[in-house]
Amino acid sequence: MKIKADELTKTFRVGPSEITAVDKVSFEISKPAFTAIIGRSGSGKSTLLNLVGLNDCPTSGKILCDDADVSLLSGSERRKIRLWRMGFVFQTFNLLPTLNALENVELPMALAGKHGKEQMEKATSLLENVGLGKRLFHRPKQLSMGEMQRVAIARAMANDPEVIVADEPTGELDSETAKEIIALLFDISRKGKTVIVATHDEKLVEVADVIYTIEDGKLRFGG
Repeated sequence: MKIKADELTKTFRVGPSEITAVDKVSFEISKPAFTAIIGRSGSGKSTLLNLVGLNDCPTSGKILCDDADVSLLSGSERRKIRLWRMGFVFQTFNLLPTLNALENVELPMALAGKHGKEQMEKATSLLENVGLGKRLFHRPKQLSMGEMQRVAIARAMANDPEVIVADEPTGELDSETAKEIIALLFDISRKGKTVIVATHDEKLVEVADVIYTIEDGKLRFGG
């Protein structure tokens, strides 16, 4: 899926003041690649990622998916893109605590209307692929942080998306576990997926094919 941002801007009202978190950002991702967006805390990288992932709407400017202006799509059409064509990985994992690992990975497939047997078989395979074949029935509180992030990556892959959007995926992890998560994301990118990561982790930046830096909401190419 080709993703293009055109003069993308996002502002927030904080009391009497207006804050510009993303300021006239333009870029294009037209082929599968590992893309890193780097910047300090508060630079606007998470806001930009939310816009790219269609989890938020810009104040002005456009996001285009395969040349279609997303703002012209209905809410249900945007949800279908997020469900079928994108997968999401978060710093805080966002796993449902009452569900075990298998059920967390099955959830996107259930939302997509896939049958129970297909859900279980695919979720099991994905968890085995991230090294959690023996942890299928453990709930998040029974897993380490690294294991929770592995579950989150498996969940992101549940509907075989074209794009993986990851916001600080190693931010809560120790250095050794972070290396393992980076390797998983790198492997996903090398299997023909577009991986877009917002990060300040230098190890993630080292494996990126494309690097953007964001500062005070303004994006520039390169590290």
